Amino acid sequence: MSKAILIIEDDVEINDMLRILLCQNGYQTISAYSGTEGVLVHGKEISLILLDLMLPGRSGEEIIRELKQKHNVPVIVMSAIHDVNKKVDLFSLGADDYVTKPFHHEELLARIAARLRTGADMKSEEIYTYKDIVLNRSSFLAQCGGTELELSRHEFALLQMLMENPNRTCTKSMIYDTVWDYENSADDNTLNVHISKLRKKLKECNPSEEYIETVWGIGYRLKK
Repeated sequence: MSKAILIIEDDVEINDMLRILLCQNGYQTISAYSGTEGVLVHGKEISLILLDLMLPGRSGEEIIRELKQKHNVPVIVMSAIHDVNKKVDLFSLGADDYVTKPFHHEELLARIAARLRTGADMKSEEIYTYKDIVLNRSSFLAQCGGTELELSRHEFALLQMLMENPNRTCTKSMIYDTVWDYENSADDNTLNVHISKLRKKLKECNPSEEYIETVWGIGYRLKK
């Protein structure tokens, strides 16, 4: 059964765009155009909420906790605000993730997939495989071609993120938020260095295979 996503967005065009995008990718959707309406239609059939921050009447910030109290599912906030402190405040209110407008469709879909996997279904998923790579997220161990990889914390988190999203592009902003957790030190150069080191370590284990490809201007993904 496909997951149901509640879209709380007052802009009709954006709401329709999100509804079409999600339906095309196998999700069911319910649309609401205000915070009050969103709380009213939120129920146990909802698996995730996309919440616009700037809503008429009651803002998204006001209704996050109310949504969580009614039925606790992941809430991804959508907003044009770039202020890191603002994002941290939203997490303290109960938001699970944040995407900055305008966003790439691939990034939003990847964030949705990642948040849905952090629910009950993901608790039993400790091991990820891709080609000849095996990653155990609970024991912090990874192997490639039968050889154990010696990875730094960020390298392991980067590889895990790519393997958790095998069919999607991980955008740079998503990688910064997830792997570096909003650290100020994260930038393009830092990411490029870590990708280069990770590729080198994988190549040393299996020189004949390519694992990570660059999507220029957007981010990285596993090579199909």
